Amino acid sequence: MKQIVVTGAAGFIGSNMVQRLNSQELSNIIIVDRFDDNPAKQKNVTGLNYTKKIDRDVFIEWFTENADEVEFVFHLGARTDTAEFNFRVLDSLNLSYSKSLWEICTVKQIPLLYASSAATYGIGDKGFNDNHALIPDLKPLNAYGLSKQLFDMYVLEQTHTPPFWCGLKFFNVYGPYEAHKGRMASVIYHAYHQIVQTGNVKLFKSHVPEYKDGEQLRDFIHVDDVVEVCMHFYEKAMTDTPPPAEISAIYNLGTGTARTFNDLVTAIFNALNLPVNIEYIPIPEDIRDKYQYYTQAEMKKLKSAGYPLKFKNLDDGIRNYVYFLKKT
Repeated sequence: MKQIVVTGAAGFIGSNMVQRLNSQELSNIIIVDRFDDNPAKQKNVTGLNYTKKIDRDVFIEWFTENADEVEFVFHLGARTDTAEFNFRVLDSLNLSYSKSLWEICTVKQIPLLYASSAATYGIGDKGFNDNHALIPDLKPLNAYGLSKQLFDMYVLEQTHTPPFWCGLKFFNVYGPYEAHKGRMASVIYHAYHQIVQTGNVKLFKSHVPEYKDGEQLRDFIHVDDVVEVCMHFYEKAMTDTPPPAEISAIYNLGTGTARTFNDLVTAIFNALNLPVNIEYIPIPEDIRDKYQYYTQAEMKKLKSAGYPLKFKNLDDGIRNYVYFLKKT
């Protein structure tokens, strides 16, 4: 039986992806990551069913020699630290690594799904439209976003491709198995722990007249919905013969509905049966001019690819996540 590759499998979205595959009784999975001593990452892979575990540093060599064993690649691994300023690290782990996977999948004609990011949109002054013609004009705010942007542009320049491919621009993903991300975990994860420990939560003030304090807007999406979209494309690639090249594209992956930070923390307080207690603090001056007041994914393209756009609303998603956090 051929294998499904999941890179970043000990990480947040990757471990949820393997769980989702397992729920379909699929265990012909090769998991790829840096399997270090991080106890939270070790916990993420505990109980998963897979056939092989390969360290990310040797996987490209293995894949080059054993690509005939692989039927599909979920490339979900990356260095996601938005405060990483050493572009050599990001070039190696995000850009060059992804190019190597693309090239092997092209030569061996293996379908490929990869993680892009809404960080490519920068401050959002050019909107959040995933039209391919607009992608080269985007201006990410940090090196992480730039590494994702450069790979998106590389993909769009290629005339030879895998039989099916798609890039997913993840917006603000939250949900179980993100504890290992530390300060890069979702605002929901951090707000929950702040509320449990102190009884209140700190949110940024607004420094522009268009928005009140805490009324800044984000498109938050539960990780269950993210992996459901990934499964949609996997099933299309595996059941359509030949794979559906006409839907190979870069897609936004949010809910298409922006919600405020006030909404978000109120939902956490409600899930904990606690009174809402919010303190507003100034945005640090060194990031104030780059702060995003609004993100919302344009979702028409994903709908046109056959996905029904049924996502958890924020209140239900947070209620489910709070239950998980309390349990664990």
